[in-house]
Amino acid sequence: MEDEFHELTDRVRAELRSPQDLIAYERLLGLARKNSPAGREELARMLVAVERPLWAREIAAFILGCAGDKRAFETLVLLLNYRDPVRCATAAYALARLGDPRTARAAAALATNPLRTAYALHPVRLLAELRAPQSVPALIATLERLLTPHNPYWRVALACVEGLGALGDRRAVPALTAAVAHPRLAAAAAASLARLGVHEDAVAPDGTEADGAKAAGGPGDGQDHVPYGRAGRGAGRAPGAERGAGPGGGEGLPH
Repeated sequence: MEDEFHELTDRVRAELRSPQDLIAYERLLGLARKNSPAGREELARMLVAVERPLWAREIAAFILGCAGDKRAFETLVLLLNYRDPVRCATAAYALARLGDPRTARAAAALATNPLRTAYALHPVRLLAELRAPQSVPALIATLERLLTPHNPYWRVALACVEGLGALGDRRAVPALTAAVAHPRLAAAAAASLARLGVHEDAVAPDGTEADGAKAAGGPGDGQDHVPYGRAGRGAGRAPGAERGAGPGGGEGLPH
């Protein structure tokens, strides 16, 4: 957590605009270092206090979330679907460590909402890391919706492809097979199918597995749970999620 917390505090420090902001910022850091029950109570009060700046609530929610304090849930979910990708990534990291059963349901709702696709990258990656019952159905539904010509959110589709491969569930085979036809997704989709023990020549025209591939079993039998890594962080910012293009990217899928 130390690296992630330092990235967060360094970023927030650059956002401070007044001496009063700096005083509040230093107090937050002091509460984080103290890591006491009384300190966590004060952090929790910050989450619901009126007129608190977003950066203060973000730091408080991150500290509480990583400590498993479920009072951080609502603020972290708000930040998970925020317009700034780096805030989404920070929230996803804390949510993955919160241990709240509501997290997967919230991430699935955000990932599958067609009105919020531009901000779905980190909910998708979080679902892959959580390995919850909602993860595979939500990733399949999101990927299938994005497999259209000229869809601008190919990075979200790519995250779905990679997550489904890591989750190792054969229900994903038809969607992954369809993804192979898209140049931006083809290599990752083929790799995910291989992780499932399925190769392109072993897939029927309708996207289902041929009998020989089903009989072969292998890592795609649903038991191959390879760790997906830290939630949505990548290198700290969503790959390709340049400012001005939205977290989902801004170029369509060639068809």
